[in-house]
Amino acid sequence: MNLQQLAVFREVMETGSVSAAARNLGRTQPAISASLKALEANLGMELFEREGRKLVPVPEAHYLLSEAAEILTRVSATETNLVGMRNRSKGSLRIVAMPGPSVYLLPDFVSRIKSGADDLRITLSSRSSPQILNLIAAQAFDVGFCDLSAGNLNTNLYNAETLTCDCLCAVPGDHPLAGRPVIGARDLDDAPMGFLSAGHPTHRDTRAAFERAGVTVDPRVEAQYFIPLLRFVEAGQICTVLDPLSAESYRRMNGDRGRIWFARFEPAVPFGYSIVTPKQRPLSLLARDFVGQWGQHVRGIIAKTAGEGPPFAG
Repeated sequence: MNLQQLAVFREVMETGSVSAAARNLGRTQPAISASLKALEANLGMELFEREGRKLVPVPEAHYLLSEAAEILTRVSATETNLVGMRNRSKGSLRIVAMPGPSVYLLPDFVSRIKSGADDLRITLSSRSSPQILNLIAAQAFDVGFCDLSAGNLNTNLYNAETLTCDCLCAVPGDHPLAGRPVIGARDLDDAPMGFLSAGHPTHRDTRAAFERAGVTVDPRVEAQYFIPLLRFVEAGQICTVLDPLSAESYRRMNGDRGRIWFARFEPAVPFGYSIVTPKQRPLSLLARDFVGQWGQHVRGIIAKTAGEGPPFAG
């Protein structure tokens, strides 16, 4: 018994004749009759009593019709769903990211992917970078986006694409340094500063940059993520050294209303992002496309902040 035989059988049952079924299916009457006989042979039972040219369904045929209709409907729905998945207009995508990009930049990017694809189901969660690596290793999400503060990446548990860059400096829009394309550590001697928590590598690297420049650091505010620090920068209370995506998130959220100037910072303070996916499970077409497009998007932002694109300021 195969799907083609079931489709012929259903059409004969619904139309009541071989000739009508042949006409609807675009086949010859002998081909329809042969398909019915093959189905009966496979089942080892007759489905019709033949009275001349008339086919009279036996009770078992009515049972088979109900089952065949459900099977064929499910097969048709499966084909439709797979076509949607092939065209990236159907399916699910589960993303977990660190809080900074999750505020605006990542949802904005994902919403553009979903535009015109109403059947896409998106899950977007926010976790710390160590939690993200654990969740991806456990295959709880399709794609993770974290920074490199979580330590060495265990490539036995997940695939990782690393994107490296240098941090920027953020100063209030009315600060004397605002307008400069590059701000150095010496320019911030004894200025009130905001940092990530002491355990984050960026805290250590930023302090080291000030020490190499021989200037005094005046830490006033610490936060777990960069986005909260920008509220203090807006208020004119601190300056900070931060990653490019946090700066880009602020710029896009605020547009012309932004009250922060972003500039390149010297000496360089390195920062790294990682796009991680489960090691033991192949990616769907949708997830594979997302990884490629998001990586390209992040690289574009990094290039712009590094001076390889248009001037960058908030």
